[in-house]
Amino acid sequence: MLDELKCEACHIDAMPLSDMEQQTLITELEGWQLLHRDGITQLEKVYKFKNFMQAWQFSNQIAELAEQEFHHPSILLEWGKVTVTWWSHSIKGLHKNDFICAAKCDQIIK
Repeated sequence: MLDELKCEACHIDAMPLSDMEQQTLITELEGWQLLHRDGITQLEKVYKFKNFMQAWQFSNQIAELAEQEFHHPSILLEWGKVTVTWWSHSIKGLHKNDFICAAKCDQIIK
C-alpha cells in the first residue's frame, strides 16, 4: 500500500511518471484528481470539515507529514475545507512520492 512507503529523494534528473503509471497509481487513492495547470500534472483533493479549527488542525498535520517526508504540497486552508495539491517541483510533474504522500494524507483523516 502506498501509505506504507517512504518518499525517496527526487533529483532534478528524475523522470516524471508516465500517464499510464499515474492512472495505475490513482486507482489506489480515493477522491484524488489529476489536474493539469500550466503544463504540469498535479494531484489534488479537497477535504471538508465542520469548521475552520478542524481544517486548520488538519493543515498542520499535513505540514508535519510534509516535513517528515521532506516533500511539500500546496495547502489551501479555508473555512471548512482544505485543498491539498501534490506535485514534484524539481521535475515539473508527478513522481511516486506524490502518490505516497496523498495516501498518507488520507490516513491522517481516518
